[in-house]
Amino acid sequence: MSQADELERLATLRDRGVISEEEFQQLKTRVIQGGVTPPVGAPMLSTVNRLRRSRDDRWLGGVCGGVARLTGMESWVWRMAFALLFLFWGAGLLLYILLWIFVPDE
Repeated sequence: MSQADELERLATLRDRGVISEEEFQQLKTRVIQGGVTPPVGAPMLSTVNRLRRSRDDRWLGGVCGGVARLTGMESWVWRMAFALLFLFWGAGLLLYILLWIFVPDE
């Protein structure tokens, strides 16, 4: 993709409100200087990719310990959240099991 195409794509994202004016200026500078532009939403994606189940702070699968390490909160808060979600037709249990299956171990 040429620089002109890349700048046009960034301008379109700015006009739609996907990125702010400040983000547009930063990305525009990267494109002009020859740097690689990360895709929109890359910081969130890298945060999700760092999620791992804990080996140290675990009662069952280590999901709450891993989420706690990622968010900087205490693991008991996440355990309470999953327990409260369990009261809503088992949503907490379902979410916990899915995270246990799909989130890799440390």
